[in-house]
Amino acid sequence: MPIEDYRGAAEKIASLLKTLTTLGGLRLKYRITAGAGAADPDGLEAREIYVEMAGPDAGLLTQRGGELLRALEHVAAKMIRLENEEHDKISFDANNFKALRAQELKLAAQTAADKVRETGQPYCFAPMSSRERRMLHLAFRGFEDIETSSSGEGLQRFVVAYPEGYDQRKFRPAPQAMARGRRR
Repeated sequence: MPIEDYRGAAEKIASLLKTLTTLGGLRLKYRITAGAGAADPDGLEAREIYVEMAGPDAGLLTQRGGELLRALEHVAAKMIRLENEEHDKISFDANNFKALRAQELKLAAQTAADKVRETGQPYCFAPMSSRERRMLHLAFRGFEDIETSSSGEGLQRFVVAYPEGYDQRKFRPAPQAMARGRRR
């Protein structure tokens, strides 16, 4: 279900960010884009609202794998009352952190696809957030001879790439593959 009131949603997010910058003392500038202009040009995110941030404190948002960016996305999604499965409609980025990560995921998908084709064996990625797993699945959609699925639970959930037609029920990734992201 699309966000119905882009203006209202953007105003709520702007209010949150104003509070962070004034009361929180964060030195950030931000730009909020909503609607068609917010669409991801690579098609890896289903965003309808895109928040770009920059400034002296933008590096704080990208530390620890962008943990604070994800937290801001989560808070913003709750503020505009999105269901859990709709949280990817809001995307925050700082200093092109997520854009660069999307490029890394596309490159990782290409490398894994090459390994799967070469060996005929599945390839396990390291555990990652649900949003990054989704982006990785979408990066694989261009490879007709490769299938993907998510495996594991909670914070240990990861993506596995398989050759087309591989019997996924027989595959049991080794614990070290799940922890580091390896071919099996």
